[in-house]
Amino acid sequence: MSKLAEKIDAEQQLSIATKDALYEAYLADGRPWVIAYSGGKDSTLVLQLVFEVLMDLGGQARKPVYVISSDTQVEAPNVVGYVEDVMDAIHTNALERGLPVTCHLVRPKLSETFWAKLIGRGYPPPTRWFRWCTTNMKIKPSRREIDKIVAEHGSVILLLGSRTAESSSRKQRMDARQTNFRNLNTHHEIPNAFVLTPISTWGNEDVWEYLYENNPPPWERSHNQMLTLYRKAVGGECPVVMDLNTPSCGGSRFGCWVCTVVKFDRSMEGFIEAGEEWMRPLADFRNWLKVFREQESVRMKRRRDGTVGPGPFTPLARVEILKQLLDAEAKVGVRLISDAEIGYIQSVWSSEFDLKEQAFSIAAGFNRQIEGNVKMSLDEDAVSMLEDIAAGRGLPPDLVGKILELEPQYSNLDRWGARPELRRQLEDLIKVAESCEANAK
Repeated sequence: MSKLAEKIDAEQQLSIATKDALYEAYLADGRPWVIAYSGGKDSTLVLQLVFEVLMDLGGQARKPVYVISSDTQVEAPNVVGYVEDVMDAIHTNALERGLPVTCHLVRPKLSETFWAKLIGRGYPPPTRWFRWCTTNMKIKPSRREIDKIVAEHGSVILLLGSRTAESSSRKQRMDARQTNFRNLNTHHEIPNAFVLTPISTWGNEDVWEYLYENNPPPWERSHNQMLTLYRKAVGGECPVVMDLNTPSCGGSRFGCWVCTVVKFDRSMEGFIEAGEEWMRPLADFRNWLKVFREQESVRMKRRRDGTVGPGPFTPLARVEILKQLLDAEAKVGVRLISDAEIGYIQSVWSSEFDLKEQAFSIAAGFNRQIEGNVKMSLDEDAVSMLEDIAAGRGLPPDLVGKILELEPQYSNLDRWGARPELRRQLEDLIKVAESCEANAK
């Protein structure tokens, strides 16, 4: 037998052995499976092998399989579109075949999004030592979905695309895990969840060979776009993150386009060099933000807990970041921040330093009209009178306008609780006005 034939035979034996193990594991108990799918090669391989096993099982395939993918809402736009297309194809094909497969695209809550934290609350961009993005945008959304499944079924098995060949550190972590006789190890953060890594012994060549030879996959959505993305990005994938031990994305991985954890975003640069020139404003914004965060003048002198040290971005810095982001959005022609996020940002600003509703005004300057941004209309004489009154009493005109906007809410002060509510809101407005004055000095 030639060396090529031996290689092909070895690869076939590897895939057969992996599928046999999946058959046995699937039928061993009634615990549902959760496949963590990121759109990259490893998670795609796991998903394809499981799908093929379910097809072979036919009527025996009864227990549910959940495919979970995480959309952080700052993923590279071209990768987001691909993942959504694949999830749609899997959902449709599974229904047609009668397979117990459902797809779930999870997203962070509004208060957890990257822009809500960074521009709204002033969090500095993530670093290797302060990866707040991982918890908020990846772990929490996936964990909430898995918790729902555990609550319904009592326990789950998570199928991950982790491989020992990925890196020496990954191999050490995987080797250190305690597995039972069925090669399952308990998840150290999610109660009643076990982890199965069916392709742990596969090498890179094994993964690519199987995907190339079995293209298109059973759900009939070709791998060609994924292969093209890899060629352009020159790298790996961003895994579905289930704990903080998982390495951050960046470098040559498919990850968040605004990632500041890495020094250079090789995947973004690879896309641009391969002809995706439209993405350059994204790279420019990311590089600008990485430099901007290092300026001492753009950070508050105290942290949110009151201790002295580099704190959140200053109000002026948050305003500038929003302007730069919307400018990048206008250049690429792709929505980078949602209306809901801008509304949330304004609510945070209004409670901390802003009486002028600057987020809405900035958005309007970029032809973004935010729903719910309704302001009280006054004629010119009334506005002039308000300004005179405010100036005469040393009050900012915006404070008077905000107070007048409360009037419709408290037309009946005899209503139970109305007076203390009004007093509380007035106190909050005065505090914000004082903050505005202090920031202006």
